[in-house]
Amino acid sequence: MIRANNLHKSFGQLHAVDGVSLQVAGGEIYGLVGPDGAGKTTLLRLICGALHPEQGDVSLGAFNVARQVERAREQIGYLAQRFALYEELTVLENLRFFAEVRGLPANLWKSRSQEILEFVGLAEFSQRRAGQLSGGMKQKLGLALALINRPRILLLDEPTTGVDPLTRQDFWRLIIGLLQEENLAVLVSTPYMDEAVRCQRVGFMRRGKLISEGTPRELRARLEGRIVELDGSPRELLIELAQAETGVETVQRFGTRLHLRVREGQAQAVVARLGERIPAAGGRVEGLRLIEAQLEDVFIALAEEQT
Repeated sequence: MIRANNLHKSFGQLHAVDGVSLQVAGGEIYGLVGPDGAGKTTLLRLICGALHPEQGDVSLGAFNVARQVERAREQIGYLAQRFALYEELTVLENLRFFAEVRGLPANLWKSRSQEILEFVGLAEFSQRRAGQLSGGMKQKLGLALALINRPRILLLDEPTTGVDPLTRQDFWRLIIGLLQEENLAVLVSTPYMDEAVRCQRVGFMRRGKLISEGTPRELRARLEGRIVELDGSPRELLIELAQAETGVETVQRFGTRLHLRVREGQAQAVVARLGERIPAAGGRVEGLRLIEAQLEDVFIALAEEQT
């Protein structure tokens, strides 16, 4: 449903998107992950036709964006990172406006609006002004607006940034429900690795390039047998001793614990040595074990390879 080939886009000396190619099939969620400035938003804008690439091309369904932009845009629903709501209009009036902009006649948008509001959980708030909605409800209204034209492709630019964890969970339940009911192709950018795990495939972006992609399982397998989790106190002593350990490549803070990326085949030796050295130095070990790599571990390792 989405085919992007060798896309390039620069702003002055900044290569915002630098040779990116990707494909997303119907019934698939593809997650774009990367730090601020990695090029995720620019890539989404190139795909929807809001920006023109300097090189490369995009097809949405059967339509080439450069040659058939209006037909291509009919295929998509787009929720921008800072989407525009008319706060003086009610929820239903916002839906009517966006439906009419999309060319939906009254006999279609009325029934479609009610269906969507039921789906996103806003039916009882249809007469509330958009400006009076909570942040999470505004995000759900944004999703409803993106769905008003029954798109086959959904582009979501960091849709849950700034909302509470419960609302994030609700939002993702909606997305997964859409996938099951309507077989959409979903391309979503997110800064949250726990959201990336929900995607069938993940692409890591850095400095405009897609540096790696695969299923979450495939990506985590890159560091199989190489992540040791360390918990204890005092934290600074643990970090100092871990960094001094010859088998350890990096030490990263993960919440209350530390993740040590070790050289291949060194995990058991590192665990044994630190298990002795930390108590001998006056520290306390509460947990020291080999664990499965998380996507954060993989992204940190990939980013270091690109430095």
